[in-house]
Amino acid sequence: MFLGVGHEDDFAAADALARKVVELRMFEDEAGRTNRSLADVGGEALVVSQFTLYADTSRGRRPGFTAAAPPDRAVELYRHFAAAIRAEGIRVQEGSFGATMAVELVNDGPFTLWLDTAR
Repeated sequence: MFLGVGHEDDFAAADALARKVVELRMFEDEAGRTNRSLADVGGEALVVSQFTLYADTSRGRRPGFTAAAPPDRAVELYRHFAAAIRAEGIRVQEGSFGATMAVELVNDGPFTLWLDTAR
């Protein structure tokens, strides 16, 4: 999962988002319905920091990232979020914060979810 941290995010938001990720029924059950959570299926998580989720492309040709939290705050909340998922019993791997990484993604399922703490 890709995690973007904004100026308004805090530890409570990170905790709530972690619980949501662990408990969200997004995996199929035996009947083919999305009734099983990450915890139910014994899943694992890869958490990758992605400040570019806050890109503002509304003006010009260069994206702006002023809505993203500053790196010192973002790394703190990124690590807290990963730890909160671990505390729910899920195995978590983390990307390298602030690094340029080549991440391969296999989107295995009928949908992709965007979870926003501001809503």
